[in-house]
Amino acid sequence: MQQKKLTRRRSESLLTGSVIAAFITATPYFFYLYEGFPDIKIWETSFFGFDIRYESGFYQSVNVVGWMLFSKLIPFVLLLIWFFTCKHWWYHAILVPICMYIFQIYSLFSEDVYYKDSVEIYYLAPIVLVAFIFLYTIRMKIFDRIHNIDLSELERVTLKGEIKDEDEKSKKLYSDSHDDDDEEPLFMG
Repeated sequence: MQQKKLTRRRSESLLTGSVIAAFITATPYFFYLYEGFPDIKIWETSFFGFDIRYESGFYQSVNVVGWMLFSKLIPFVLLLIWFFTCKHWWYHAILVPICMYIFQIYSLFSEDVYYKDSVEIYYLAPIVLVAFIFLYTIRMKIFDRIHNIDLSELERVTLKGEIKDEDEKSKKLYSDSHDDDDEEPLFMG
């Protein structure tokens, strides 16, 4: 029974990996789909029985809008694939360029009045800040675990590197939990 589950899981993983690899390999062809859009300002077409009308404002051509869309959509999809398949601790950093492309794609269609790629930095700043704090926290915990540093040591050392005066109970707690009784400040460099 376990062997069948393992074989089934491997075959599903192989199928998923093959589909992802085929998609990544075909992305240059997906990028050039914009060449199928006409070089006109107003495009009226029927798509699955729905009549669609698109009028290009700033770009003056549906073909240029298609080029802009696919130049942002293809890297966005590749970053999503990378984000969901990455097994490294820093994979949350990929969220920053993903958010950047989301803003760019949104701004492409929100108001096709003027080119606004330079405005998204104001929206990305909080996302970058949160991602930076989150990644630095993870990095610090990994670093501390690798080098066997006890973060509770930071509570008993002042900014000048001196050991704080505490009540006897906490001194006893610290002295019992650590074999070294060296009075040097904690160095985290």
